[in-house]
Amino acid sequence: MTQQWVAVATCSDISEDDTYAVEVDGRPICLYNVAGEYFATDNKCTHGDADLSDGLIQDGHLIECPLHEGTFDIRSGKPMRAPCVEAIRCHKVRVQQGVIYLQLEN
Repeated sequence: MTQQWVAVATCSDISEDDTYAVEVDGRPICLYNVAGEYFATDNKCTHGDADLSDGLIQDGHLIECPLHEGTFDIRSGKPMRAPCVEAIRCHKVRVQQGVIYLQLEN
């Protein structure tokens, strides 16, 4: 099965060191701009029913869940601070001419 790249936002939509929520095929996604580098994960925390797009980027590549302050590495999805123990799903990102594209994993 060939996976398509889907345009989801523009670089100007996301301030530096901030998050941006989008929905792709009914799936909530959180985009991140870390010093001009873009990342994407599922938007829901695996510990509680919270949107990571409402959280804060810390220490470069960590997103803090707004509910219980657990953190995830947005590059790998790995949980970095309790109470988060289950990884979040990461998605491939590419940027072309100021447009952010995602390739979602099943």
